[in-house]
Parts: sequence; C-alpha cells; structure tokens
Amino acid sequence: MFDALSGKLTGVFDKLRTRGALSEGDVLEAMREVRLAMLDADVALPVVKDFTTKVRERAIGAEVLDSISPGQAVAKIVNDALVDALGGAGAVPLNLNAAAPIPILMVGLQGSGKTTTSGKIALRLQTRERRRVLLASLDTQRPAAQLQLQQLAERARVASLPIVAGQTPVQIAIRAMETGRREGFDVVILDTAGRLSIDEALMQEVRDIRAATNPAETLLVVDAMTGQDAVNTAKHFNEAVGVTGIVMTRMDGDARGGAALSMRHLTGAPIKLTGSGEKLEALEDFHPERVAGRILGLGDLAGLVEKASETLDQEETEKLALKMMRGKFDLDDYAAQIKQIAKLGSIGGILDMLPGMGKMKEQLAGKDIDTSILKRHTAIISSMTKAERRTPDIIKASRKKRIAAGSGSSVQDINRLLKQFDDMSTMMKRLNKLGAKGLMRHGMSALMPKGMPPGRPH
Repeated sequence: MFDALSGKLTGVFDKLRTRGALSEGDVLEAMREVRLAMLDADVALPVVKDFTTKVRERAIGAEVLDSISPGQAVAKIVNDALVDALGGAGAVPLNLNAAAPIPILMVGLQGSGKTTTSGKIALRLQTRERRRVLLASLDTQRPAAQLQLQQLAERARVASLPIVAGQTPVQIAIRAMETGRREGFDVVILDTAGRLSIDEALMQEVRDIRAATNPAETLLVVDAMTGQDAVNTAKHFNEAVGVTGIVMTRMDGDARGGAALSMRHLTGAPIKLTGSGEKLEALEDFHPERVAGRILGLGDLAGLVEKASETLDQEETEKLALKMMRGKFDLDDYAAQIKQIAKLGSIGGILDMLPGMGKMKEQLAGKDIDTSILKRHTAIISSMTKAERRTPDIIKASRKKRIAAGSGSSVQDINRLLKQFDDMSTMMKRLNKLGAKGLMRHGMSALMPKGMPPGRPH
C-alpha cells in the first residue's frame, strides 16, 4: 500500500546520506520533495503541512546540521514524525475493561468490510483472548445480511444471535445483550447496517443503538482503498456518533496510503486494527512504529516474526529444516515448504517486512512474485507420482508432458520447478558440507553455483 511513498522517501534520504554535510538549503529541498511525495500519496494537505513543519523545525537545528551523519539524523526525525502522525508508538488495544457481556458496536458504510471484520474480531477474541463471543447482525436493510453474519459465525466457530423476523435494529441489540447476560457471553459484537452514503437516518440509528447498549468500543470500519473518502467518512461518523477506534480494511491493496497517515490527525481516533484479504485470520494490530519502518524501507522484522509464530507449524518447520540440512529433501518436502510460506501471505507482503527489500521488490515487479507461483508449483507436484516426487531425476521428457497436462501447465514450467528444486538441494548439500565454520571462512559465495557471483540472479 505504501510502495510509491516508500520509494520516493527512500530516494530523498539516499541523496541526503551521500552528502558529508548538509546546509539549510539541502534540508528545505528535501522537505519540498517529502511534501510532494506525501501529497502524491493522497495524504491530506493539513497533515502534510503539519508534518513537514515539524520535521523542518527539528532538522534545521544545530544538532542535525553539525552532526557526523546528518542524512541519518534527518531520516530519524522523519521516522519519529511518521510515528506521531500514525498515532504514536505502540498499538492501541481493544477496550475489554468492562462488565460482561462487553458490547462492541461495529459501524461504517456499506461495502467497507464491516460484516467480515465483525467475524474476524470474533475469531480473534475467541482464540487470542479466550473470550466467549456472540455475534449479532442488526442489519435489517440489506437482504441476507443477517444470514451472512450467521455463516461467518459458523466459520469462526462462535455463536450468533438467532434471527427473528420483524424486529428493529434497537430491538435486536437489546435482545443480543439480554442473551449475552443470560447465556454467559464475555463479548457481544453488534454489526450495524451500512448505507451507500452517510445520511441522518443511519446516524440516528447508530445513536439509538449506542444509547440502548452503552458499548465499550464503537469501531468504525473504513476501506483503505477509498483514500481520502475513508478519512471524510471517519470525520463524519466521529462528529455524529463518536468513534473509539478505526479498523482499516484492504490494507494489502494498491491504494496510496494517505488515508492511514491522515486518519489520526483529522479524527482524533486511533487506528486499532487492519484487515487484508477475506480470510478470517487476516486481521492485525496497527503498530504505528512498524508501519513507519515499512514506509522508510526499514522493514518490520518484529511483525514478520510475530506472524510466523502465529501461522507456521513449528514442528513441521523444524522437521523440514532437519531434512534439508541432511540433504534428504524431496519434492514432497518442497510442497510442504510451499504450504508453510503461503500461510504468511503474499511474497510481496513478506518482502515489505524485510529491511532494505523495497528496491528488490521494484526489480521483481510484474515477475509473478506473488503466491500464484507457489500455487502453480503445488499443482505441478500434485500431478507427479510418489516415485517422481521422491526421485525427481527420473522425470524425463514423456513424464514432463504428462505432468504438464495433469497440472494445466507447460513443460517449461516443469523445467523451471525442477531447476529451482535442484539449486536449492545443491545449496543445502554445500551448506551441510561446509558447516558453520566453513561458511564463515568462505562466505556466501561458497553456496552459489560455480561461476555465479553472489548477489547476481541465476
């Protein structure tokens, strides 16, 4: 989402770092470029003005211009200002400090992903917080909305309020809270109706539900892909009904990222959670310092480690690593490894979380670096016999044609997969043979195929 902004800001700081000393003019020129980059990323003008003023005031100070590495010092100031703009250090958790059943009110426009987000939060509270959750749809406007939430509840394995025809949203909300109290639920998530645009009827309905339930959280769900429209929606909702937190959906899209940077400044409400994709597990805490790190190309290793520990099968990972180190790695193991990688999400998303990988991502743009290539490899391996998966060397021309036909791919795809697997196996064997001491002595070049210098694509 922040790729364009990240690329431009990284370019600005790369230029600053190449200069031994900085003048006031250098800083002002850099701020002009930062300003243009932020406006181009759809960041609201008041936010850009406030941001660049803060950075300029601090960057023109003697501690920067006279420092040993002024470019680095300016980058640090920009990083701190980005963290402030995004909401300050540390994620803001959901407020669960209330008497059970704790009401959480979900509001937003139609199509923002509110109902899916309700299901995601229910799953998260049940699995992470060990809370008993009741989902209740208050949407009497959209056909089958209540049925949709019921199906999401089944997928998340949480309870949903039985549907009773003819009740008003306020009546449903009161019944949900009564059911929550009677049946010992910890949290009741109230999914309100959305509209195609903000209107007084929608706001009054939300106000009535709030008055009847006194929610601990009023979470506004906005679609990050709508850019400044998302910020305007948040402002209107906050002014009309008051929101305690924002959930931004479709954070994996190709929007320019300005909404996330503008939200806290213009609404006062923190972004608490972000969603990406339709999977119920695809919901994350919003960490301003981590997002700032990604924007500045510093990566988010803490986020990647956290994601890996939550999604990967530790035992399976260790077993695969051991087989690889022993050089007993076959295509079944390779398929298992692909499944593990796919759990982490898109490869582009993983690259975003690694420091300094922005440029590599740009170089790989359009070269099928996403999980589609992993799916293709899985399909190819599934079309092989047990013997072929165990001993890939037996896969010759006729077998390749059969596998290609069975997996809907080409013989060239089969060749690429086998070459990749062969390179990986060779590298693992060399690593095993060298050991840690040998690797330290010879460096990464010892693992590369003969005649290929490290860092050059094979």
